[in-house]
Formats: sequence, C-alpha cells, structure tokens
Amino acid sequence: MRKRRNKAAADPALNPVLSTVIESLDQEGRGVAHVEGKTIFIDGALPQEKVSFRSHRIKPSYEVANVVDVIKQSNQRVTPKCPHFGLCGGCKLQHLDFAAQVAHKQRLLENDLWHIGKVQPNNMLPPIYGPTWGYRHKARLSVKYVEKKQRVLVGFNEKATRYVADMNSCEVLVPAVSALIAPLQGMIFQLSLRDKLPQIELAVGEPAVGSQQAVIVLILRIMAELTASDEDVLKAFADEHAVQIWTQSKGPDTIKPFYPPADESLPGLQYSLPEFALHYPFKPNEFTQVNPQINQVMVRRAMQLLDPQPHEKIADFFCGIGNFTLPIARSGAQVLGLEGLANLVDRANESAALNGIHNSQFGVADLFKMTGESLTALGRFDKWLVDPPRDGAFELIKALDASNSPQRIVYVSCNPATLARDAGVLVNEKGYALQAAGVINMFPHTSHVESIALFELM
Repeated sequence: MRKRRNKAAADPALNPVLSTVIESLDQEGRGVAHVEGKTIFIDGALPQEKVSFRSHRIKPSYEVANVVDVIKQSNQRVTPKCPHFGLCGGCKLQHLDFAAQVAHKQRLLENDLWHIGKVQPNNMLPPIYGPTWGYRHKARLSVKYVEKKQRVLVGFNEKATRYVADMNSCEVLVPAVSALIAPLQGMIFQLSLRDKLPQIELAVGEPAVGSQQAVIVLILRIMAELTASDEDVLKAFADEHAVQIWTQSKGPDTIKPFYPPADESLPGLQYSLPEFALHYPFKPNEFTQVNPQINQVMVRRAMQLLDPQPHEKIADFFCGIGNFTLPIARSGAQVLGLEGLANLVDRANESAALNGIHNSQFGVADLFKMTGESLTALGRFDKWLVDPPRDGAFELIKALDASNSPQRIVYVSCNPATLARDAGVLVNEKGYALQAAGVINMFPHTSHVESIALFELM
C-alpha cells in the first residue's frame, strides 16, 4: 500500500481514501493521527473522530490530508457559520465548539511551555475571550481579476493555495467591512487597472467625536497609474460607502490618502482604552491589535500582573504605539518604551502628548540585536513588559544578567513556541520563576494563539 500511495502522490486525486481515528489537534488546527507509523495531519478533522481521508502531500515521515467523510463525529463539532468555510483559508476552527477552541489553545500553550522550554507555570490564568464574530478591525484582502469569468475576486486566499477565495462576505470582519466585499468586486471591475490591483489593506477605527459611524480606510495597492475615469469610480465608491481610500504604488512610504483629499478635515483612525482614559491615533498601515475588545481586556490583565507603582521605573520593550506603555504611565511609574520602527515611536509620542502623559519616554532600538552591554546602558528597571512579534525576544532575554534583571517580567506573546523558548531561558538560566500563564483568544476561529505570562526573579 505504501508504494501505491507514493506513486500516486504526484496526482492527489489518485491517492487512496483511508480511514483513521483522530488523536489530537496540531498548532494549525489540523487533526493528528498515525497510520502505518506515519503522522497524518488532516484538515477538517477533530479529536476522537473517525474519518476517511485522502492525502495531498506525502513525505517520508508525514502526510497532509483532507477529510473525505466524518464516519464518527465528535460531540464538539458544530456547523460553521460562514458559508465559505472549507474554501477560505482565513478560519480553520469554525467547525469546533468555541469553548473547545479556547481549551485547545490553552493545551497548546502548556504543551509548548513544557516540551520546548521545559517549564511549567505555577498557575494557569483563566483564558481571555470575547466576541466571536465581527471582531476583526484590520485585515489584508487579496484581489484577483479573472479574465475568463470577467469578474474580480476580493477576499482571503483559499486554504493552502495562492488562489483568492470566491467569497462575498466574511463573518469575522466588522460587519460594515464584510458588506463592502461584493461592492468592491464590482467597483474594481470598472477600473482600467483591474488586473494591476493585487491587494487591499483595511483598517477600522472608532467613530469620531459626535459621530456614530466607524472610520473605515481602504489602502489600494496599485501597480499602474490611475486614469481620470478610474479616479471618478474610486471617488464615487468612497462617497457611496462612506470610506476613505488611500493608495500604495510601491513601498510603505508611498502610502497616502487619495480621496477624500488629505487637505480636508477627515476623521482619523483611533482606538481607545476607556479604563485608562486613553485614546490612540494611528495610520491604517501601522500595527494595532485587530480585536479592540480583546485588547482592552488584555491590557487590563497585563496591568494586573505587572502591578506598576508610582515609585517604579519600568521598561516596555517592543512598545509599538504605546498600547501598554501609556497605561503603565497612568500608574505614575516612569516608563521607557522601545520599538524598532521609528514611525511607531512617533505615533507613541503623539499619543502621549494627546493624552497629557509626561512620565513616558520613547526611543528607537533594534531589540533583536540587544546585548548585555546595551541593555545595562539603559539603566536598571524594576519591571519589564515585553510584547514581541512572532520571533520572540531571545536576544533581549539572553542579555539579562545580575546587573540588569528586573524583579518582574510580563511577557505578551503571539507565538507560544517562541514564548516557550524564551521562558526556558528565563527559568532555567536567568533565575526566574514562571508564576502564571494563560491564553488570549485574540483571533477566534483561527489557530492563532496569543498568550500572556508572568515571571518573577527568585
């Protein structure tokens, strides 16, 4: 059977349909089983289910497959809300009960902490979760003009391909943005450069003062000059749907407002943290959390764990536009925020001034090249907050020594594997205890795992 399957691997449709029982879920939300000594990763399968499957990728030690039929169904299986589930690659876990999704992510965090970092938290924090639909305020949509069908596709990519999914709505996008997908397809089809517009980046901000309508900005990635007719089409679309259209012709530095013109008094993008009386302006291409409701709860949890005090000096590494820095400053502590991107530091300074905060300082630093000497040169801090990108904060953590180690570190992570790696260094080499850890379900129905951990120097 092994030879027959491997010969057929060049054409997945020729691979045989086999059956197995699913043991667990992997980091990508796929069912995991073992057949003939090989690990099989099966899209669309859930733990304890018996399924039939067909492999579409065959390697010596593992295979990747799709479910053909669910023979025995899990009691945690639910009917996906989105009609595009299974085709669109955006949400992989809609078929799993929401509470089970959160529990799965908690197990992944615990497993990574132990198997990668060889650490266990003294306490598991209750998971943070919130709205399950219509939560996504930022996204990057692909665009494809299909000449044979004389139509334009706008949406996320299909599962495991570069093709754009044929979709006209999205259940996790803010409803007002989901409702724009079909109109965008029609509008782009009218453009002369319909085949030279590969991407739309979108951002949604809170309503301006005195308004009930959210601010929606669309950045169109255009690879050719707009004609006068194109400009008329875009302006009419923006007026009809009450959105701002920006354009990007090359790199990020070419992003600029197109319509309404920049010289008009347009409401800017912003989000708030009401608990801390903070407002943050941001540009549509600048990093902010996609789920503002969860962000509010996440910041509250981080402040509870960090417990900043007025007499303390605190560092916020990978501070971005000051999402955590300014709440720390509200406590009265002196806080330094460091970030690798100068434009985010500029925005953080703008937010500090807007909110009347004078006990924060921001600077640009490549934290992926941190050394013991450069860390010590920053001075001694009582506490750290660390919120790195997916690569983690390995060099920063390695730079710790007796002269620069804070008493407490709160680590916010978007990748449990790199958190686990860094936790291993903190606990097994730097003298810290992992007091607590838990998941933050920032991206419901996806396999993405956000988490938070508390370390204390022993």
